[in-house]
Amino acid sequence: MNLPNKITTFRVILIPIFLILMLVPSIPDGNIWALFVFILASVSDFLDGYLARKYHLVTNFGKFMDPLADKLLVCSALICFVEFHLVPAWIVIIIISREFIISGYRLVAADNHVVIAASYWGKFKTAFQMVMCCLFIANLDYTFFNILEQIFLYVSLILTVISMIDYLIKNKNILTDGMK
Repeated sequence: MNLPNKITTFRVILIPIFLILMLVPSIPDGNIWALFVFILASVSDFLDGYLARKYHLVTNFGKFMDPLADKLLVCSALICFVEFHLVPAWIVIIIISREFIISGYRLVAADNHVVIAASYWGKFKTAFQMVMCCLFIANLDYTFFNILEQIFLYVSLILTVISMIDYLIKNKNILTDGMK
């Protein structure tokens, strides 16, 4: 297993730690530690992709697991935000639905020996979602931060929908090829 794949695996291991820090109220400064873990996981996302591209270490494992690790991290945080009444459930449902649809596409593609890497729209979506998550984890109760949270929430939602439409259009042959 190469270094970028180890970093991706490390990110997946951080998710339960993040969840414990977010959800166990008896942990002192749990949200601060959760923010630290989330930032570490988010930075690892950019680091593994950078290393994989720079040193030509792109693998099918990385193409599959990197976006999955991102989805698990962000979706875990979003579900916590619904639990804490910070984000409306309908927004989380749209975001998670997009992830299921894209994951389904990837599974069908993989069954046909096709690996689909993340698009730039998907990368922008992920970056905005990660910043949004950091803002909600910090949960700073100041007007400026509350407005910033809402801006990142709705931009993330818009990018989620745009990236899904882009993905479906670019990969429509994945589902239609088997129907001929």
